[in-house]
Amino acid sequence: MKCRAYLDIETTGLSRYYCDLTVVGVALEKGGRMLVVQLLQRDLYEDRLLKVLASADEIYSYNGSRFDLPFIKAKLGVDLGKCFKHTDLMYDCWRRDLKGGLKVVERKLAIDRKLKGVDGYMAVRLWWDYIHNNDAEALKILLAYNREDVVNLRALRQKLGVR
Repeated sequence: MKCRAYLDIETTGLSRYYCDLTVVGVALEKGGRMLVVQLLQRDLYEDRLLKVLASADEIYSYNGSRFDLPFIKAKLGVDLGKCFKHTDLMYDCWRRDLKGGLKVVERKLAIDRKLKGVDGYMAVRLWWDYIHNNDAEALKILLAYNREDVVNLRALRQKLGVR
């Protein structure tokens, strides 16, 4: 039975050289069941991430080949693109003239999102609120945002008809 992994990261900014990796979210789909695993900065090590992904036959992302996977390689030293088959759903979207970020594409394809108004910029602010102010609610929102990203990647793959 095939196991698909949907991966999305949260960071403190866009530069993999100057910014930090804060959250790696993975939704594992096997036999129609989904398990979401989120590793926080303090738990982000190559071996932990590889253990989470161990059962995956393929990783799916959105803009992962240009952002998520290079960021992970720079920060954790593991090249997931060499360890796993990887499909960047952004390119499947482009082939269907669906341009823009994940949230834009979700709206065009009627993929629902419970958290409205949270984006990558807000994710950075939520992380710093958690770190500097010990704001547990900020962390809860950040993790809910990341969870929606990885779960919605499955819906996106299905809507696009990608195997």
